[in-house]
Amino acid sequence: MEPQREWFEKDYYKILGVAEDASASDVSKAYRKLAKKLHPDANPGDQAVEERFKEVASAYDVLGDDSKRKAYDEVRRLGPMAGSFGPGGSGPAGGFNLNFEQMGDLGDLFGGLFGRRRGGNPAQRGADIETEVKLEFADAVSGTTIGVPVTGEARCRTCKGLGAKPPAKPQPCPTCSGTGVNDENQGLFSFSRPCVGCAGRGTVIENPCAACGGRGTERRRHEVKARIPAGVTDGQRIKLAGRGAPGQGPGGRPGDLYVRVHVKPHRLFGRDGKNLTLIVPVTFSEAALGAQIPVPTLDGSTVTIRIPPGTRTGRRLRIPATSSTGGADLIVEVEVVVPQNLSDEQQAAMEAFAAAGGEDPRAHFDNDLNHGE
Repeated sequence: MEPQREWFEKDYYKILGVAEDASASDVSKAYRKLAKKLHPDANPGDQAVEERFKEVASAYDVLGDDSKRKAYDEVRRLGPMAGSFGPGGSGPAGGFNLNFEQMGDLGDLFGGLFGRRRGGNPAQRGADIETEVKLEFADAVSGTTIGVPVTGEARCRTCKGLGAKPPAKPQPCPTCSGTGVNDENQGLFSFSRPCVGCAGRGTVIENPCAACGGRGTERRRHEVKARIPAGVTDGQRIKLAGRGAPGQGPGGRPGDLYVRVHVKPHRLFGRDGKNLTLIVPVTFSEAALGAQIPVPTLDGSTVTIRIPPGTRTGRRLRIPATSSTGGADLIVEVEVVVPQNLSDEQQAAMEAFAAAGGEDPRAHFDNDLNHGE
């Protein structure tokens, strides 16, 4: 967090009306109270109040952020000297005068003042990569390992990411002795700037790799092995940590790879959460009398299930998970098939069945109507 010029000129604690040792909660409460009182919507057309509102917001932007507040307190500990840090400031006794226009970026000044030595190209995390894959239904249920095609930045295969033409390697920069920064003295202060010899990297490449131009990475299509967990669903996004684009600079971490999975539908099976589903048609007689029937499983084998007598359409029967079901429970939903074309013999049998009587499935109608239900 780099100091801003206003930090030397304004007392943010006084602006918010809190003590220097105020807790984060007290700072937040003070800001909310002032913001409500000074908000432009509550004071339309009052320019002075609007400026005061902006001042309060700036103070809270610093004191409400732990890292900014810590840096601000470091600046305040400079004491009276802090008052001289402005363009043309008169400086403390002794005639010390530090002009911002001469010093350049405050981040360079305080990077050295507070011991934060940094180069111009610090380690940078690699970019995240997004890609999509199509997955067979069975693989989505049981899980699998696949090769995911990725197009993006990858480590250069010629120089192994070093950027130098093999067998050479990057060498420590002679200008900064490999630190990536140059120390400069300005009166009372010593601060650091990125080394001009290596642009802050700390190393120089005398003979760059021809394949990548010294970058250490190349854009190409490559394959990443990915483990797809069991039970993945259509549209699910899987994160593969550290499998994205390589990082930049010494110690730069690689980005992540995000894989969007599209599961191909199956002609027979469906999904209900982690369970497999299958609609199993049964004949009228099987549903009425009960039966033992074969049912296909995901791996092509069959299991036998018992249809209880009197089973209706929509009844669900569970087959516990096995390897043949891809490790998922198989939920069988019964569908009673009503015959469309009857032979003369079947017609006679059905008429005899109807004549024999039995329960009336609509008997409750009259009773419910009489009671107004």
